[in-house]
Amino acid sequence: MIANDDLQQRWWNLEAKLVGRFGKKPDVETILFLIGVQEFGDIKEKFTKEQKQDLMHIAVCNLLSPSGYYELESVDRDGWPHFKQLKPMPDMNAIEQENFLKDHILLYFEEHEPQPSLPLNDGEE
Repeated sequence: MIANDDLQQRWWNLEAKLVGRFGKKPDVETILFLIGVQEFGDIKEKFTKEQKQDLMHIAVCNLLSPSGYYELESVDRDGWPHFKQLKPMPDMNAIEQENFLKDHILLYFEEHEPQPSLPLNDGEE
């Protein structure tokens, strides 16, 4: 259970950073949406409900790609990436699924954290 405690503490730390950045605590779906927007790269004021779902799917595929579950297959002419599933997801209950996803989200933020000596490129996201 120590691993779960560590995961929970790392998750709370990430939530605190996001609260500092956005002013409120995001849920997992909101975090997936933010990752999807960042990976898609086209920031708009409004996305349709379907586009929001697609952005969350982009996020999940990006998050699980380093673990070998997905790979980028193509990008369509509108700039939307399409992924190919490489292996099935393991059987997990709801709590295990959430922790699995949270762990991948944490890894994503660790890899995409700005270096202290480098300026943030807020205008170029």
